[in-house]
Amino acid sequence: MLAYIGRRISALLVILLGSTFILFNLAAISGDPTQGLRGSTDPHAKALLAALIRNLHLNVPPPVRYFVWLKGIIVGNFGTTNDGNPVSTYLASALPTTIRLIFLSTIFAIVLGVAFGIISALRQYSRFDYALTLFAFLMFSLPVFWVAVLLKQYMAIGFNNFLAAGKISFIWLLGASLVSAIFWGSVISGTRKRFWMTFGVALVSTAAVLELINVIHWFDDPGLGIALVTLFGVGIALGTTFLSTGLANKSALNSSLAMAAIGTALYYPDQYLFSHFAGFGTLLLMAVVTAAMAVVVGLFFAKVDRGPAIRTSVISALLIGLLITVDRLMQTWKPYVATDAVNGRPIPTLSQSNSLLPTGNFWMSFLDALLHLLLPTIALTLISFAGYIRYSRGTLLEVMTQDYIRTARAKGLPERTVIMRHAFRNTLIPLTTIVVVDFAGIVGGAIITERVFGWQGMGTIFNRAVSSYDLNLLMGFLLITSSLVVIANLVADLLYAALDPRIRVVG
Repeated sequence: MLAYIGRRISALLVILLGSTFILFNLAAISGDPTQGLRGSTDPHAKALLAALIRNLHLNVPPPVRYFVWLKGIIVGNFGTTNDGNPVSTYLASALPTTIRLIFLSTIFAIVLGVAFGIISALRQYSRFDYALTLFAFLMFSLPVFWVAVLLKQYMAIGFNNFLAAGKISFIWLLGASLVSAIFWGSVISGTRKRFWMTFGVALVSTAAVLELINVIHWFDDPGLGIALVTLFGVGIALGTTFLSTGLANKSALNSSLAMAAIGTALYYPDQYLFSHFAGFGTLLLMAVVTAAMAVVVGLFFAKVDRGPAIRTSVISALLIGLLITVDRLMQTWKPYVATDAVNGRPIPTLSQSNSLLPTGNFWMSFLDALLHLLLPTIALTLISFAGYIRYSRGTLLEVMTQDYIRTARAKGLPERTVIMRHAFRNTLIPLTTIVVVDFAGIVGGAIITERVFGWQGMGTIFNRAVSSYDLNLLMGFLLITSSLVVIANLVADLLYAALDPRIRVVG
């Protein structure tokens, strides 16, 4: 295994060196960073020109200059920009911003795309399948910058105007209720009678919830409270158990429900910790303690075959913990909106943070960072997850026709077990490839998205490097993004063996 990893890393390094060599030479001959100084009438122009040529090694041919640049990279020196600042300073400030955006959008695109793709495959040729296919093709064909502009107009400006009014209009209430009714009626599907029963229940329920939100002015001061945390916690426990092991597995079900009860019991102690020890370190420690507690609960309820019970318990516990954290962020909403830095318009359209917010309040800063992430993440997710829907749907339909699926059904296994344990796992193998390809595409899409939303990430570095013929800055960008794609390919190769026992890695 180690020999295989070594060979893969060696091959990827050769690819990385070859691509950077070609890109360096193409970029070096395409522009002249000294052009502005050569025609300048400034009396110091000649001295500045000589210093620039010396600092950037412009008197050396591009192929030789590449190895000068590569020598600096090996020792951790990315060189300097045309104005004399270290390239590493720009990369250190921009890379975390772009990684945060790419990571969240990739996770959401994979989870939502695969989930809806599986549902679409299981409801093949249903109303839901046709509607989702239409939506997927529509999203896949739209340019990301156009989607970003629409989001700024309707999800930022429009939603902020709605918050100023403070009430859901009848037209929006009716429209949202109809969309919810069509969605749930299509997902649950079945006979015509069942569809219309589901349609009616979803329509009335959604309208009632939205009207209740109007009555209590929930958008002015949102929150879940211990009652809704308990209700949603039980729903999370039941849903996780159903997907993981099936409700017939009593040890897994009892473990998950026990974690829902523990989550309710710890609701107020968690609020105390959130208020007095706020910070990412506290959240991480609480997550570790929650996972450890879930393991103990799983071991208590499962006497044999403890793995499924522990897995289900841990997933349920972490999701319930996330729910409690979201509730704490909701409690921060009202004071956040009321600050003069926000002035009643909380959904931002530019930048990755609000510099006018008061410092020292962890929850307010955390909420601000999430709100600034909202629109760019949605833009990248909508474009990416459409491909996952079509690919996961097609792959699952192909897998469901295989002999081992028919054998599993013939043995009398429940349909949930056939789909989740046999079909779904084999669906993930080809999906691993598209994840790697899409990761590179999201990096490119993030350049455009960052520019639309005014983020100071890797996209800003790329635009600045191209416009100013800054070769070192451009190569710093290309080296980082190329390395991310290369690492993603290596991870994909290793995941093949983990997902499919038939694949053996020969050392």
